[in-house]
Formats: sequence, C-alpha cells, structure tokens
Amino acid sequence: MKVMVAEDDFALSMFLQKGLELEGHAVQCIGDGATALQLIQEEDAPDLLVLDLGLPRLDGVDVLRALQGKVPNMSILILTGRSHLSLKIECLNLGADDYVIKPFSLYELLARCRALARRRVGVGTGVLQFAGLRMDRILRSVTFGLQQVDLTAKEFTLLEYLLQKKGRAVSRRELLEEVWHMSPDAGTNVVDVYVNYLRRKMAVAGSTDMIETVRGEGYGIGVKKELVRDGIKRASAPVGSTALAGAA
Repeated sequence: MKVMVAEDDFALSMFLQKGLELEGHAVQCIGDGATALQLIQEEDAPDLLVLDLGLPRLDGVDVLRALQGKVPNMSILILTGRSHLSLKIECLNLGADDYVIKPFSLYELLARCRALARRRVGVGTGVLQFAGLRMDRILRSVTFGLQQVDLTAKEFTLLEYLLQKKGRAVSRRELLEEVWHMSPDAGTNVVDVYVNYLRRKMAVAGSTDMIETVRGEGYGIGVKKELVRDGIKRASAPVGSTALAGAA
C-alpha cells in the first residue's frame, strides 16, 4: 500500500516511516499541509494518508476540507494531539476514516492501517451486489445499473457495511462503532447525515429506496424483502411444524 505521512515532527515522521515500511508499505513523508495537498492533487494519490492536524502552511483540517469528496479511493487516518470530541466529529464528517490521538502505540497505529487496507481489498469476493447496485471493493467503484455513483471514502465504507449486513437492520450505535470507530454514546448525528448523503447520490443514479429506515432499529438494505420472505415461509409452513417451533 502506498502511504503518505503528513507530519511536521521530523523524528516522529521517520519513526512512522520505519514502522510502516517494515509492514511492506511504500512511504512518502511530507512536512507541511500545502505540499501534501499539492502532491495528492497533482500526482497519483496514496492509498492512505496519515495526516497530522497541526501542520505548517496549511492546517490538517483545511487539507481535509480541500480533499473532501475528491479522492474517494484514498483512506485518511488523522494523527493528532488534539483530543476534543467536536474536532474528531468534524474530521470524520469531512471524510477522515480514523482518528488516533497522540501519544499513541505504534502497534495500534499499524493495526489500524491494516484494518483500512483490508477495507480497500475486502474480505472474500471483491464485489458486492444488490438489486442493480454493484460495488467493486478492489477498484473502489459503485454503479447502479449503468450509472456511476461517486462516493467519498466514508460514504463508500458506510454503504459497504450496509451491503455486508443486507437483510437486517443495523443500529446507529453499531454503525458508529464499526464505521466511525466512535463511542455509541458520542451524541452525534453523523450516521444520519451520511445516510442522507448516500440516499441523495443513489437517487441521482436512479435508486430512491435502496437504504431503508427501520423504525426503532436503524438502517438497512434489503430488510423489507427479507421480512416478506420470512412471512411467506411462516405462512406456508405446516401447522404442526409452526407449533413445534413456538414450543421450542
């Protein structure tokens, strides 16, 4: 995986480079936000950007804002000493995939990078499909019918998770923990905001009801279809077998 480390602390940058290279990644270290942004926009973007927020010339939050929605195939991991919850939420809303607070364990950071890499490639098949929707997890592309759907990295991850859990409702708490790596008690509406983002983009592509709201439970894909299928099965089951199932 190609990794860019945007960090102005030279010693820390070299420390990260060594650890990431030992994991087999190709690492490029940049010491300021303006140069990092320029390289990402003008050259081949890295697979992963490790971004410090306190960068000279251009703050990390401004880098995030400038990149929002423009490099959907690039994962972004924030590495910062700023621990304010409001800032963390802002960064995640701007498209960051993970948020690590300094001081940190290198082993934890590398594990988070591996997790982001797994999301890029996917587990098992690289393609997820449902009712005209096709997600290629290796190429990081989404189509509905013949229409390309352009998603940010976080929108892609959210849709991917819902597709992996298709047929059941996924709670907001679960999505906060699994997609945003946030406490379910964080008191944020980031899940609802991103579901709305996805719905708007899917509607433009021609799908108006792909992501369902399941009252009292959360969101899901294919939930109603699964409920109908279960209802048909129960209605067609022999009376005796239904009674036994209830007794069990």
